[in-house]
Amino acid sequence: MQPHRLGQLLSASSIIFAATLSPSAAQRGAGQAGTAQPAAHENLKVLPADIPQPQLLQTMQGFAQALGVQCGYCHVTAPAPEGGRGGGQGRGRGPAAPQFNYPSDDKPAKKAAREMMLIVRDLNARVPTAVGKSADAAVRVQCVTCHHGVAIPRQLSDILTQTAMDKGNAAALTQYKDLRKQYFGAQAYDFGEMTLVNLAQRTQAPEDAVAWLRLNLEYFPFSSRTFVALGQAQQKQNDTDGARKSLTRAVELDPQNAQAKRQLDALKEAK
Repeated sequence: MQPHRLGQLLSASSIIFAATLSPSAAQRGAGQAGTAQPAAHENLKVLPADIPQPQLLQTMQGFAQALGVQCGYCHVTAPAPEGGRGGGQGRGRGPAAPQFNYPSDDKPAKKAAREMMLIVRDLNARVPTAVGKSADAAVRVQCVTCHHGVAIPRQLSDILTQTAMDKGNAAALTQYKDLRKQYFGAQAYDFGEMTLVNLAQRTQAPEDAVAWLRLNLEYFPFSSRTFVALGQAQQKQNDTDGARKSLTRAVELDPQNAQAKRQLDALKEAK
């Protein structure tokens, strides 16, 4: 498979990689008390057709947790039964849980998910040879390897760059704060010191770069590397005094920062 095709599938990936036990099959199994009946599933195309129901449910729950979604992300809602309340309220119980048509393939997300499962299966078969280890010793690729609790595993810098292009840099700054509130500590995105520094260094407009770096200092006030990048952006703005202050602070925080020292010396000589 070509790399660009893999990237498309990764960005479109979803959760439930197969259909599950149909309502009619569940009723048939429940109707024979005391008799161990094999699970009867409909429309399984990747997972084994005879997979035990508990194992299937555990697998589905693992997909959902890895992507931070629920069943409705891949499965269409089933129509309410005739004469029944369906997804409405039960008497004294509040809203009823939604019911799903698990065998249906109507949602594109489910189809993409099957493709992703096949890709993961192929990767795990090839990894041991690639790393020169046995299958037991090699690390296995899982949904969470890429997703970390988000449905579409994009890099944070790519998300912010796209928002800045579509809605402006102010909207991207707000988006970063919102994502940090929602996902910080969950390993979904890299909120480390260098994420916004690298983003600022790729930004064409110096004023936007300065805005990103000042935001980074709200979270990393003792980051020498952020002050170095801020000084560079301020020089592009012809803000020599601001650049000198930023580089001076960078050296104070990290006396071994040779880059900051060289740039600061150059500014002092140019004064």
